[in-house]
Amino acid sequence: MTLRNALVGLGMLVALGGCSPNEVAPSPPVRPVLSVVATPQGVATTSFTGTVQPRYSRDLGFRVLGRVVARTVDVGQTVKAGQLLASLDPMTLSLAVRQIEAELAKAEAQLVYAAATRDRKKALLAKKVASQADLDTAEEALASADAAVVRARASLDKAKEQLSYTRLVSDTDGIVTAVNAEVGQTVNAGDTVVTVAQLEVREAMVDVPDEMAQSVKVGDRFATTLQVEPGIGASGRVREIAPQTDAATRTRRIRITLDAPPPAFRIGTTLTATPSHTEQASIDLPVSALLRADGRAFVWVVDENALTVSRRPVEVESEAGGTLRIKSGIDAGSRVVTAGVNSLAEGQKVKIDAEMVP
Repeated sequence: MTLRNALVGLGMLVALGGCSPNEVAPSPPVRPVLSVVATPQGVATTSFTGTVQPRYSRDLGFRVLGRVVARTVDVGQTVKAGQLLASLDPMTLSLAVRQIEAELAKAEAQLVYAAATRDRKKALLAKKVASQADLDTAEEALASADAAVVRARASLDKAKEQLSYTRLVSDTDGIVTAVNAEVGQTVNAGDTVVTVAQLEVREAMVDVPDEMAQSVKVGDRFATTLQVEPGIGASGRVREIAPQTDAATRTRRIRITLDAPPPAFRIGTTLTATPSHTEQASIDLPVSALLRADGRAFVWVVDENALTVSRRPVEVESEAGGTLRIKSGIDAGSRVVTAGVNSLAEGQKVKIDAEMVP
């Protein structure tokens, strides 16, 4: 064996002798920590004031210009589909109908005469008494007379339709919520005369502060009660949330479709709306308790028996000032480390001094 090989072997023996198979890496030191006990915050139930409104409402008006000669309904009156609501003076349109009826009669008489003339010319041509040109002229006159009859009939139909527009009728069953014209008043085509609301589908219209409206979602359930009769109520679901906040009141309008509301829920009645869903109680912690790693949020929870810490993922609901609101991830009563979260390790021993316990 050469001297070099002997030295290498001796070096290896020395290296192996320096490593003990039972040697254990030193454990992290016991760290004193600040901590708090996670306590759920109470959830306050908030109610809102609103009114009963129809889901569907129709603004009805005449399709022609005229003077109102009759209005048969008032605000608050129930109406049926097809019921007469108001009428215009039909005199002008009635005269137009009579005039066109006369024109139609004249056109029909001319058609009969043109047909007879065509037949005579055709017979004379067969006897070589009339020419083909005479028959062609008669055929042209007959076609023109027939077209005049068609035109007159169309004009008469149009005039009768215009005359029917002097009667304003309800499209559906409902209740009159507004009238905007009185007898003797001249109205333009399209002006709203009567507003009819359908009673089948009613809604609660509620204005909610913007900060509270942000937590409301379409489909959330609400319980509603009449303010004058709190014992009468109905439930419903949120159908619509206003996308913008009212600049003056800083509120957003919410529409809640009511499920089978009782008759006492009349249009315009004041009610109270309360969220039906039970909100999960949240836990507030100092911002210093939060550990962010790998794009997620964690806190250190202390095992008070073993005096060790473990990292728990949490869902942060909101952060305001120096306080975190934890939505889920830790149980009520858990002790959470509130300082030095970046220097702890999983399973590390900690010390909770009496003066550090809140």
